[in-house]
Amino acid sequence: MIKHLEGSFETVDFTDGRCVLLYDNNETEDYPLHWHNAVEIILPLVKPFKAVCEGNEYLLSERDILVIPAGTLHSLSVSGGRRLILLADNRCFADNPALSELLPMLTEPVHILHSEDRELCEQTGALMSEIYTLYSGWKDMAEVYIYLKLLTLLVRIWEYKLSDNGEVYPERFGSLLKYIEQNYTSPITLDELADMAGYSKYHFSRLFKKYCHASFIDYLNRRRVKAAELMLVNDDISVTDAALQSGFSSLTTFNRVFREVKGCTPSEFRRLYRIGNTTDSL
Repeated sequence: MIKHLEGSFETVDFTDGRCVLLYDNNETEDYPLHWHNAVEIILPLVKPFKAVCEGNEYLLSERDILVIPAGTLHSLSVSGGRRLILLADNRCFADNPALSELLPMLTEPVHILHSEDRELCEQTGALMSEIYTLYSGWKDMAEVYIYLKLLTLLVRIWEYKLSDNGEVYPERFGSLLKYIEQNYTSPITLDELADMAGYSKYHFSRLFKKYCHASFIDYLNRRRVKAAELMLVNDDISVTDAALQSGFSSLTTFNRVFREVKGCTPSEFRRLYRIGNTTDSL
């Protein structure tokens, strides 16, 4: 059950100044199409679980792990069972320069299948269980320890993604994503990255989509939109300035891409964020 929903936007109620929420969830009611400003991690414990993220269906078996990035339009289908659902405030990652190399992982959903990588799923499942224990028996420094375990979980999944790339060397592709992270506000072309990687444009484009589950331009646009989101929550930054500072060449392009990615205009996003803050303060 979603408590605060306006249109497709969910306000996540991080109470008591915390940046995480954890649900031991046994709901039998489906969750409608929605999005929020939190990273969501789902671990089915009893019975399968289905999520649809931006049109792509993910069928989760018991002990699978699904990471849904903040801002992803998604719905959840349940039929009883039990699952852990963790929500973490995206600002914990996006506002920390030291975590910039993790951000590429937080642009597209990541599904780890227990049947394909049992060791990783058991490691991440154990971390989720430890987070659950800390969360349930909240004491001093609990959120610090939760944050450390959450980062460990995400880093292990990121390492998994780097090693599961077929024809691309992990170090090479990791450096390319880091280059995008450091330069997304400037003009970057597919030809430029293909040349850096030592592949033809066509071959690199195919490998990029295989690795990131998105075309280069979609990946770049989503990263720019993520940057714009953080600026739009600041009333001192205009929509035009947010567009230009996040790497878009024009306000028209920014409005079009933002709506494609978020399902709302930048101005509507800003209004929804204000409503969310007002709700949190009540």
